[in-house]
Amino acid sequence: MRTGPDTARSSIVLVHGLWNRGWSMAAMARRLRARGHHVVVFSYPTRNDCLDGHADGLHALIKDTRAEVLHLVGHSMGGLVILNMLSRFDDLPPGRIVLMGTPIKGSGAVKRLEKLPGQKLLFGKARDNLMQGFQHTPTEHETGMIRGTRALGLGRITGRHSEPGDGSVSVSETELDGLKDSVNLVVSHSEMLVSAQVVDQVEQFLMHGMFKKDS
Repeated sequence: MRTGPDTARSSIVLVHGLWNRGWSMAAMARRLRARGHHVVVFSYPTRNDCLDGHADGLHALIKDTRAEVLHLVGHSMGGLVILNMLSRFDDLPPGRIVLMGTPIKGSGAVKRLEKLPGQKLLFGKARDNLMQGFQHTPTEHETGMIRGTRALGLGRITGRHSEPGDGSVSVSETELDGLKDSVNLVVSHSEMLVSAQVVDQVEQFLMHGMFKKDS
């Protein structure tokens, strides 16, 4: 799914996470467009394919945009889709990456729910996707991580409350070698999608390669 014109000199592509579709990025897209950015939203069926399949779809969309500078913003599993794509394709325009609450080390919440009756129906192929880890940021793209510290979400029902996190993904699960910068914000996993503060930080990193540290 694409929103906006097919071509622009600089574009920002937003990639949503599990159980969502492109509509979940609407508030972030609207705020970024209001600031003058060309924004494309990638929508994909999160439970129905492996990371390679999702990443192939993202790559095809990006090639259609024909942008000279291409920034990528991924929420949760969307960040894994981005990292998978960049690990397999080297024909993308220059640009920066922002990951938001992405379980780089694999999702502990999903692992703790693996014996839940009906979990295969709940997660589909996304279970394996969310357990896949990455060791390092893409070498050609500066990457930043936004971490939430308000514990409201899926992780609250899995019996693990002691470790700081956004309620679905712990801070430690977002650690990734090679990050250019990172910032912790008092938002939950889902609040990242509608937070004006998160948009401020996304824009700051995409434009300048660093986050605001006074937020």
